[in-house]
Amino acid sequence: MRIVELEARHVRIPLKRKMSHATYVRTETDNVVVRCVLSDGTAGFGEGVPRDYVTGETIDFSLDLLKRTEFAKQLDADCPDFPAAVHLAEKIVLAPVPGDDRKIQGNAARCAVELAVLDAFGRAFGEPLSRVTEFVAPELYRFRDRVQYSGVLTNPRGWKTRFYPFVYWASGFAETKIKVGMAGQDDPKRLKRFRRWLGRKMDVRVDANEAWSPAEVAARIRELEPFGVTSVEQPVKHEDVACLAAVRKDVKTPIMLDESLCGEIDAERAAANGWCDLFNIRLSKCGGFVPSLRLAQLAKRHGLGYQLGCQVGETAVLSAAGRHFATSVTDLRHCEGSYDRHLVRERLATDDITFRPGGWAPALTGSGLGIAIDASRLDSATQRKDKLI
Repeated sequence: MRIVELEARHVRIPLKRKMSHATYVRTETDNVVVRCVLSDGTAGFGEGVPRDYVTGETIDFSLDLLKRTEFAKQLDADCPDFPAAVHLAEKIVLAPVPGDDRKIQGNAARCAVELAVLDAFGRAFGEPLSRVTEFVAPELYRFRDRVQYSGVLTNPRGWKTRFYPFVYWASGFAETKIKVGMAGQDDPKRLKRFRRWLGRKMDVRVDANEAWSPAEVAARIRELEPFGVTSVEQPVKHEDVACLAAVRKDVKTPIMLDESLCGEIDAERAAANGWCDLFNIRLSKCGGFVPSLRLAQLAKRHGLGYQLGCQVGETAVLSAAGRHFATSVTDLRHCEGSYDRHLVRERLATDDITFRPGGWAPALTGSGLGIAIDASRLDSATQRKDKLI
């Protein structure tokens, strides 16, 4: 079995509501979707969500980088079984990007290609994507038949300020992430209000999206600690991340890296210099399923925690990949994702894998990603199409 066709698309998906945080406001998403076809006609799909403020990728940058990569040579191999296909996918390397010392520019594009390859071979060999964890990182593998996702509160206004947290509490969510650091907002006041409606038992963590300066970050964190915050995500800009080694000594709340945790170089630097307690691993920003497993392995070696995050605007393709990761990787501190029906106007799949009340969602046990792509929906959302093989 071998790859005979590889195609990349620019897919534009409107969001059902405006999503805002300290770094960006978004009403639509421009994603990369890759289609991989095998010699027996089996097709697989992968997705990446390029974000220039995370990995330096725009949609055009990602597609042009894919066109510059010699996939015909890299993927010119027969795969007799799924482990061989996983090994082939792990070796995918995109064309070099000058000045990219973190080796992260192209991660969203690579993720789309890798997932498409794994989905296609998984379907052909009757293996679910979750088996990749068993092959690549057996020490992390623990299959669960369901997973519970976190809720998220961005910047609700008016009646929604009470309604959204009340719904999370009433429907049985165990965890909620709250966006902080937005201009004009009084974060202690907001957290006090949200905590009242979420209840004292709810696990609450905050995400600052690089909002604070090194001079103020410790004070900002300390003023939120009375509300039982279990972690604070990316409190400073990436260029200021070194200050967190000292900040960790001045606060009680664990620090999680996100925008500063996009690849192995980032992870090694963070672990070696004591910049954080936790990694936020997101498949698209970290380069795919296998690189994300490698980051979880690295975190474990260094005694750090890790969670599964997601990108705003993921369709069912990335949601399904995240579900396989969430249900096969042990010791995930939190899980985010599968917001499909609540956020995107087009999920690209015939299946609705949005999480259920309480954030609960079942494992996907079908071959590959375990979902069916709606070709007409994909064509309707496509803005550009490029042949890679």
